[in-house]
Amino acid sequence: MSRGLLLRFENLAQLRGACWQLRALSSRRVCGAQWKPVQLSARPVGSLLPHPQLWPHHSLISAALSQCRHLATKEETKKKRKKIPLTRGEVEIRQKMTVEELAQAMGKDIDHIYEALLYTDVKLDSIEPDSILHEDHIKMIVQKSGMKYKSAKLKEEKERKNTDAVKRQVVTYPAVLTPRPPVVTILGHVDHGKTTLLDSLRKTQVASMEAGGITQHIGAFTVHMPSGERITFLDTPGHAAFSAMRARGTNVTDIVILVVAAEDGVMQQTIESIQHAKNAGVPLILAINKCDKPEADPEKVKKELLAYDVVCEEFGGDVQAVNISALKGENLMVLAEATVALAEILELKADATGLVEGTIIESRKDRGKGPLTTAIIQRGTLRKGCVLVAGKTWAKVRFLFDENGKAVDAASPGTPVEIMGWKESPSAGDEILEVESEQRAQEVVAWRTYVEQQEKMKKDLEVIEAKQKEHRLEYEKKQQKLAHLTWRQRKAVLYKANKHRMFSRPKERTEMDENTLSLIVKGDVDGSVEAILNILDSYDCQDECKLDIVYLGMGDISENDISLAEAFNGVIFGFSVKASESIKKLADKKGIKIKLHNIIYKLIEDLKDELNSRLPPAVVETTIGEASVLDTFSVTVGKTKIPVAGCRVHKGLLDRKMKFKLIRNRDVIWKGCLSSLKHHKNDVQVIKTGMDCGLSLDKNLEFSIGDEIICYEEKEVQQTTSWDPGF
Repeated sequence: MSRGLLLRFENLAQLRGACWQLRALSSRRVCGAQWKPVQLSARPVGSLLPHPQLWPHHSLISAALSQCRHLATKEETKKKRKKIPLTRGEVEIRQKMTVEELAQAMGKDIDHIYEALLYTDVKLDSIEPDSILHEDHIKMIVQKSGMKYKSAKLKEEKERKNTDAVKRQVVTYPAVLTPRPPVVTILGHVDHGKTTLLDSLRKTQVASMEAGGITQHIGAFTVHMPSGERITFLDTPGHAAFSAMRARGTNVTDIVILVVAAEDGVMQQTIESIQHAKNAGVPLILAINKCDKPEADPEKVKKELLAYDVVCEEFGGDVQAVNISALKGENLMVLAEATVALAEILELKADATGLVEGTIIESRKDRGKGPLTTAIIQRGTLRKGCVLVAGKTWAKVRFLFDENGKAVDAASPGTPVEIMGWKESPSAGDEILEVESEQRAQEVVAWRTYVEQQEKMKKDLEVIEAKQKEHRLEYEKKQQKLAHLTWRQRKAVLYKANKHRMFSRPKERTEMDENTLSLIVKGDVDGSVEAILNILDSYDCQDECKLDIVYLGMGDISENDISLAEAFNGVIFGFSVKASESIKKLADKKGIKIKLHNIIYKLIEDLKDELNSRLPPAVVETTIGEASVLDTFSVTVGKTKIPVAGCRVHKGLLDRKMKFKLIRNRDVIWKGCLSSLKHHKNDVQVIKTGMDCGLSLDKNLEFSIGDEIICYEEKEVQQTTSWDPGF
């Protein structure tokens, strides 16, 4: 019996199974020593072993298991008992238990849970120690382990009190409301002269300082009119990439000035700007620019706009139209007066008292000042020392700056201001609310973070349940295939199928796919990063090259960005940011590419070039010559008959060094090289047009009269991505 048993231990799984049964002796003393239980994850194979009481006296088994024996002191035993609770009795279970929590509740190791999951529809590849298990799977694991379960008493979670900050009620008392300057947003197609118009109004040269001559941020300025009125202008980008910025500009504005070039007429971003204004319910003023050019046609512009429900006053509508030349400064005062007149009709007033309310127009990081935001104040008066909340961050205002970088003491409604003192950078478009104290600000931020986490958990749970349902259906299909087998046969089939996964663990991804481009994107302001992200969201060529966005952020290139790029084999793209010499040297040393741009469409072009470089080269066939088979015969070489074709070249030439293909009835039936090429009886390298020749292939293939022989050359050509970002 012993010899037969010894043969049973030829594989490791059975030896581990024998060790697994040693748990039954964990409380006994054998041969003057104590056996220490070994936590293993193998199946019991008790049917292959003698009775456990005979193990210590069985020399062969004792020798085989000697490596698992451990002499333990009483102190070690007590410590071990403290770490692992008793495994007998009932196990308290609850919903949404993780693998690690279930193992602790059962007093088992994680290996045991993994092994039990092999007999469920759960895929081990997607399971981590912190993965949440379905309630049915938890119950089955407990039952498979020979234990009972009971539901833990549910702790009634107190509903968390809403501590969010909200806007004040609208005040309608005339005594409280005071006039405020109108907020005017300038919209229009790229390069139609929006920034030049503002330059002329402010007597500045903003357009000349912009990269590529196009606006790529929202600029907020206050213009003082000769009559004494103030107008707050928002200059929005006209480029296709900045749609979100234009939409954000119309949400805080009172009046929209639509700039259209007289020689170009209505363009794509012109139509989009009209739609933004309609969605926000904001009145329009039409400014037809570049009227000084000979090819200008203002009447054509007005007629084109009729198709988009923009009806000028001369056609019976309510939209004022002003013909201007922003470059020469013609009719600018007429446009300003039209704006002031419309603002008077709207009777724009605001409450300058009480807690501050506003909207963030732009957000950026400054190396010396930290996070900065450009905001429009809508209610209250902002001063130094105010405590503000925006999104999931807050600020105690340290300094206020106007559009020229000059420090100011206060900002009233309708005034653009740059705020310094934020703990973190808020997102552009976030609502600013003043609160009573720093403690209150922290409460608001904590509540908003909590709400976001709850929403994320809800979405994650929906995804988990969908995956579990998918796996359950797959599991049921497998069970149906095994329905005709007995339970023993079914168990044996499942064990054989899952044996290779028994001791496996989900592995982290250590290598990136060669056909993947990992990106680290840094921008100067939040709006720029948002615009780039919107463009990257339109990427739809994952089958060609995967695009993996590792990190998006604001500020100059840092060592952390280099480390991320090195870890993910990525490329760093910077928009209107800088990289110091030390950072550039570090990147060169580690072989990391840093690509810096100031114009967004050039950044996208560079990105497309980088994507192209990741694509495998395409093989292009270039035809060199064509010949027709006029006759067929065979030549005996040794004992082998080799088919030979008599051909005439009717186009190009046949070069023996090149590749050939045989075409029959328009189907390619062979590709390869020639074994011989002869003219009369002479071996030749090249046969020109009009000459006859005999040729044989490197494969014994019968020719037919009328077959076509094509001589071609293969060239590798760099592929280009089919992704179209829209501009």
